[in-house]
Amino acid sequence: MGQKKKKNKPSRKTDLRQLIQGLFFNQPKRTFNYKQVAALLEVKKKTDKQRVQIILNELFESGYLTETVPGKYKLLSRGSTVTGIVDMTASGAAFIVPDDGSDEDVFIPRNAMNKALNGDRVKIFKSARRKHKQPEGEVIEILERKREHFVGVMQIARGLAFLVVDARVMQNDIFIPAKGLKGAKNGQKAIARIVEWPERAKNPIGEIIDVLGDVGDNNAEMHAILAEFNLPYKYPDEVNAEAEKIDAGITPEEIKKRRDFRGVTTFTIDPADAKDFDDALSLQKLKNGNWEVGVHIADVTHYVEEKSLLEKEAFERATSVYLVDRVVPMLPEHLSNGICSLRPNEEKLCFSVVFELDDNANIVDSWVGRTVIYSDRRFTYEEAQNVIETGEGDLKEEILTLDRLAKIIRKQRFSDGAIGFERVEVKFNIDENGKPVSVFFKEAKDANKLIEEFMLLANKRVAELIGKNELNPKRKSKAKTFVYRIHDVPNPDKFDAFASFVRRFGYEALPKGAESINKSLNRVLNEAHGKKEQNIVETLAVRTMAKAIYSTHNIGHYGLSFKHYTHFTSPIRRYPDMMVHRLLQRYLDGGNSVNEEKYEEMCEHSSDMEQRAADAERASIKYKQVEFLKDRVGEEFDGVISGVTEWGLYVEIIENKCEGMIPIRDLNDDYYRFDEEEYCLIGQKYNRRYQLGDPLRITVASANLEKKQLDFALVDE
Repeated sequence: MGQKKKKNKPSRKTDLRQLIQGLFFNQPKRTFNYKQVAALLEVKKKTDKQRVQIILNELFESGYLTETVPGKYKLLSRGSTVTGIVDMTASGAAFIVPDDGSDEDVFIPRNAMNKALNGDRVKIFKSARRKHKQPEGEVIEILERKREHFVGVMQIARGLAFLVVDARVMQNDIFIPAKGLKGAKNGQKAIARIVEWPERAKNPIGEIIDVLGDVGDNNAEMHAILAEFNLPYKYPDEVNAEAEKIDAGITPEEIKKRRDFRGVTTFTIDPADAKDFDDALSLQKLKNGNWEVGVHIADVTHYVEEKSLLEKEAFERATSVYLVDRVVPMLPEHLSNGICSLRPNEEKLCFSVVFELDDNANIVDSWVGRTVIYSDRRFTYEEAQNVIETGEGDLKEEILTLDRLAKIIRKQRFSDGAIGFERVEVKFNIDENGKPVSVFFKEAKDANKLIEEFMLLANKRVAELIGKNELNPKRKSKAKTFVYRIHDVPNPDKFDAFASFVRRFGYEALPKGAESINKSLNRVLNEAHGKKEQNIVETLAVRTMAKAIYSTHNIGHYGLSFKHYTHFTSPIRRYPDMMVHRLLQRYLDGGNSVNEEKYEEMCEHSSDMEQRAADAERASIKYKQVEFLKDRVGEEFDGVISGVTEWGLYVEIIENKCEGMIPIRDLNDDYYRFDEEEYCLIGQKYNRRYQLGDPLRITVASANLEKKQLDFALVDE
């Protein structure tokens, strides 16, 4: 006897609704009544048959099915399926952002989410459109979960345990059975993964995979932020073990393969708290009177072998993450702060771009290849800046010469159309417990710009070498596959909105005469520099720009005004730089082009991880802002409106750049409506306007650490 073929019997774990939708979807021309549906799905219990009737009626009401005659249903042919990303609202309903790039999002009511969560990629059935209504739909399949792990606070009472997750991520708490608690206690921060989500259950069932610590503990909170963005906060033991085995020794055989710079004056300039020194500069005067400038980058790929555990871990992480109080390195510290770091008075292996420049900073010649260096001095930015400002100090001739050359290169770059975003960085002084005690601002000075210009020059040169096919004497053949850092032109609508906004401050952003958009942007940024509205003008200017990403398809870098650009200079903290090092050596050795599709996928992953790291950094800054003002509730400050939305005003405090919100419900002197085009709230009765950039006097009303949220209130005039 042959085995009977098992059918898809609905069980506790099977979603009956999705099975019914699938039945109609796969047979769009057939008509079924509830008895036929129940028989085909082998539903035998009376209660389950009743549920079939209820679901059929709901699918008819939602526009998924049509009723051909009373009690008989068929797929509504006017509908269609769409795939896209879930963008969930605070109410639990969502909008689906279609994959096909169509402008109109599809609204999904809360009861049609079918367990889809924020950020998930799903397939939906888009109902036939009703007149004057936004398109609506229902999730019929979850194609890809955005996250596997969820961060929250344990709530244990009467023997029942739940992980309470931020409502923006998940509306339902995760039920944790006793066997899955792993020692988590009530009120602690923890990470869980969902084990199952039974069809009829409101709450998913999960297990704790890590207990982070008590709410409010600095380490627990920083690890929670990393986990919230699906970023790692510790290294697997086996990866650390592999890193520890790597020998830092440099053999005479290895030195023979490289160009030797150990006798040339070389130094690093980095932030005072940096430990991972990616780059060093060398300088010497040539016999012909020109300058030889070496940009030396840590040779990470010499130590991290392809297909090794270290390589896989570096790829998965794709970037170091910089939170307010710590760095979570892409590579284990034995490599990032030790073997690969270009520390002073140590021989180090590098991948270098060496330029011959004349006295006017014109490139006469260049060379790219592997080197060995010896750094004579480690400067902080402050120390190098002091040499530039006073003309005195260690290696003053070298630093002053490089500063002079960098300023010429920089001037030319801006003349070519580069855009000068020099935003002020907000930093916190933090005590030994991680508590912020004061705020200070970091502005890029000449020492920072010196390093920036030579790194840009090296990145550009490497990209040109491959992108212009300079290694191929024939030159007519297609350039080999490479990793570029690309930046698209601004969105015209966003730029028009920006121009309209800055006009209120007396700035004209639209190009004058023969000006290009980038030159007019620079003019506005220069005019706003040092004024009270500087930060808001710069913030909005950044928002008009496209995001820079990694890609194998080179479209140039608009913001830098470079036709070819890549990331080569930070392989300790960025995986794309490691990719560039490997490809560059392969092509220098005459190797064939690599698979473009594979590398484009790697670029997309790197861009995604870069965005996640930036989001985590912002979340950590926001947390510290709330923590900093927690003890100052009730105090008054001068602020400026930094954002206007339909739910309220965002206000940035001028003295410390902390941002909070005045909810629209608290503006109780009138009924206010949001005018999107004008970036303002307008009172219906008295016509009072709250406009982006307006000064306000506020008081700190509340500081919610759990939500990373500051609420402000207007001070009565």
